[in-house]
Amino acid sequence: MDRPDYAQAAAAFSLERAQAPFTGDFQRGINACVECCDRWADDPLRVALHWRSADGRAATLRFAELRAAAARFANLLLEQGIGPGDVVAAMLPRTPELLAVILGTWRAGAVYQPLFTAFGPQAVAQRLATSGARLVVTDAANRAKLDGLAGPRVALLADVVPAADLDLRAGLARQREDFAPVPRSGDDLFLMMSTSGTTGAAKGVPVPLKALLNFRAYMVDAVDLHSGDRYWNIADPGWAYGLYYAVTGPLLLGHATTFHDGPFSADSTWRLVRELGITNLAGAPTAFRLLIAAGADAAAPLRGQLRCVSSAGEPLNPEVIRWFDSHLQAPIRDHYGQTELGMVVNNHHGLHHVVHAGAAGLPMPGYRICVLDAQERELGPGQPGELAVDTEHSPLFWFRGYVGQPAPGRYYRSGDSVELSADGHVVFIGRTDDVITSSGYRIGPFEVESALLEHPAVVEAAVVGQPDAQRTEIVKAFVVPAAGRLADSALAEELAQFVKHRLSAHAYPRQIEFVAQLPKTPSGKVQRYLLRRGGSGPV
Repeated sequence: MDRPDYAQAAAAFSLERAQAPFTGDFQRGINACVECCDRWADDPLRVALHWRSADGRAATLRFAELRAAAARFANLLLEQGIGPGDVVAAMLPRTPELLAVILGTWRAGAVYQPLFTAFGPQAVAQRLATSGARLVVTDAANRAKLDGLAGPRVALLADVVPAADLDLRAGLARQREDFAPVPRSGDDLFLMMSTSGTTGAAKGVPVPLKALLNFRAYMVDAVDLHSGDRYWNIADPGWAYGLYYAVTGPLLLGHATTFHDGPFSADSTWRLVRELGITNLAGAPTAFRLLIAAGADAAAPLRGQLRCVSSAGEPLNPEVIRWFDSHLQAPIRDHYGQTELGMVVNNHHGLHHVVHAGAAGLPMPGYRICVLDAQERELGPGQPGELAVDTEHSPLFWFRGYVGQPAPGRYYRSGDSVELSADGHVVFIGRTDDVITSSGYRIGPFEVESALLEHPAVVEAAVVGQPDAQRTEIVKAFVVPAAGRLADSALAEELAQFVKHRLSAHAYPRQIEFVAQLPKTPSGKVQRYLLRRGGSGPV
């Protein structure tokens, strides 16, 4: 199938054209449940969700069923005195009930807040305090994390419900299956997110309804989701990439999404890709590296099945791209975004343009991306600086500032160090705080990590700067070795020389520490600031 040309799509972009596919009006009234569900629900057979449990159970949820379930939950919210603008949080596994809670919250004009099920009580309390949530929906496995919290009422999905909690099943059973969706404006909130905590404490990120424009554009231009695809974004909807693009994005297109309610493993992922006939897959580099570590034999039966694979969350290492091409005949493309932005720079599956392995790609139509120096001057190709969004010339930009903080001005500064290639591609260097200065050289951890991952003895790697009196900093690598490889000084020297010859004489790791695992946020992002503080523990 011929793809539109990127340059033509970017030049032809208009806000009016981006808004045209929506049934609501971003000025006069729009409802996210209508856009993601109602408009598709008149077809009684149209599937919204393919669900698989960890113990092998399976179910499908159709848009008509989702509309009824969302109406029941919206009526329950109304019964509890919760309405437009109020925050409703949920800490549930990936089940059909979670989808009904999300859509029902939107139907009532309320604001949905995700709580990842791996959070501990402190992380939960901090996020609920930030949002001022009125209600928290959870299950028996997570209820104890809410003990002692004052404020939001708890709606519990369980066989035995304490008197102080709202019995979710009983409460839903008495509700009607019709509820008139509450119209809101594009500037009204429909999500309350939190940053991932990669560099410190999580911050609250209010998301207005006009962010739906970004979510839809990404699914069309970057993910290239077709009506004939079977789509699975393996990211958890407790996080931005999962909630934005495993839930909201596909449903906006009337396309079924996939939930797997079980822990990630290479075996279960390959099995579900095969059994469900997945053709369009999305996830994080961490997951893809673990799939590679399982070996080529595990992937062999799926060769040629995957039409598109999208990667987001951290930079995609070139070795991963080569492996997917060699063993799966699958194009895997790097996409860049943040909780605050959605996706904004992509190697687009749906638009024709040159793709450079190791580069984040080109700005999504609707955004003007630039590179700034410390004085907020725009830099040209080949000059390292901080990636920024020109908010005045980016019609799809929606971020209004963190909770309790002002909105960004002319430029939104991402905190990521990048440079532009001669043909306008964004080349990722690292988080601004992660860039290493050694003997006058600026070294991005991404390029060193990518070189290490090309060695067969390396499963994962993270690189940080280590203070050094002579060189200011030296490059230190934390390496998770492959099974069966002896993690000793000989392997460390072998890896150092491997990077030196592949990369440069100044950018190789002078120290290598072997570890059993890398410290990560619950969404899978490496926390390099923890490695700088003291490491991850030896193998």
